[in-house]
Amino acid sequence: MMNKHVFRTGWKKGAMLALTLTFGLAVAGCGTDTPSKDGAQATGSAGQAGAASTDQKLVVYSAGPDGLAKKLVAGYEAQNGVKVELFQGTTGKILARMEAEKANPVADVVVLASLPSVQGLKKDGLTLPYPDAKNADKLNPDWSDKEGNYFSTSASALGIAYNTKLVKTPPTSWADLAKPEYKDQINIPDPSLSGSALDFMTGYLSANGDGGWTLFEQYKANGVAMAGANQEALDPVITGAKSMVAAAVDYMTYKAKAKGEPIDIVYPKEGTVISPRPAAILKSTQHEQNAKAFIDYLLSDEAQKLVADASLLPGRTDVKADKRANLDEIPLLKTNWEWMGEHGPDVTEKFTQMFK
Repeated sequence: MMNKHVFRTGWKKGAMLALTLTFGLAVAGCGTDTPSKDGAQATGSAGQAGAASTDQKLVVYSAGPDGLAKKLVAGYEAQNGVKVELFQGTTGKILARMEAEKANPVADVVVLASLPSVQGLKKDGLTLPYPDAKNADKLNPDWSDKEGNYFSTSASALGIAYNTKLVKTPPTSWADLAKPEYKDQINIPDPSLSGSALDFMTGYLSANGDGGWTLFEQYKANGVAMAGANQEALDPVITGAKSMVAAAVDYMTYKAKAKGEPIDIVYPKEGTVISPRPAAILKSTQHEQNAKAFIDYLLSDEAQKLVADASLLPGRTDVKADKRANLDEIPLLKTNWEWMGEHGPDVTEKFTQMFK
């Protein structure tokens, strides 16, 4: 209940104020020319300060994917000698955990699967800017903060995943999923559990206005089922219990395809939504220099190669994706991230009520 409530409604104003105050008190006196909370002298260079610090701990909350998150942590630990405590969950679960811990914040760095969610953290003053992050100038500027409050180190695109044994001629448009021949054959992820699904719904609506709800009403009338988070929506298509997933996360589909599963994905001709996966340092961090070094690692050549190997879109524009469509091969809707962040809770509430 807690997880679903938090993600559906976003951070409530009162809770956010309390959380902001907690984080604000925790970081009072912290600056670039004063001693940091991990005992190192903050100089603006994570590497230099980290070398002088005896602090060897970092807490990371990550929206996965599971295998990639563990590889990134292992690579960072090997380079820096810092032990990482890793919690993995969906964006909704991570936000819920942060809310539950607001009186005693634990996480130093969060990696979310939703750009509006981290933009909300910045707006409420919960992120610690790191403008000197190494290789930040190579990131896609549309996905990351120019002031260094968050860095989208990877991204996925939303498409139509389909079982290749059941669907011989895949659809080419989002509207095709409302056709009678696909009745009761399609899943769609729950936006209260999936940040990527919410990005698609708010992105589609920001591009099409209120008229965009017509598509979702047609889906409902055609028996489209809201089926948990992304993997829960995809698994029945892999097994053949369902034919397709609308707003499927592409890297999950590519990974299943690489394992030999009968599945593939198409990006509708009218365009889709990219879902960046931003990382941010929280102002409440007790391990500031280690957190900065972790961001530096996420932006490194080594980490971006791991991202590409995981079938995700790399956050750096100079690193190409491997064995999947690159960004310039995916048709995009003209989305408005500010609108998406502002209207996310209302869209989630209306969509989930519609598909109950």
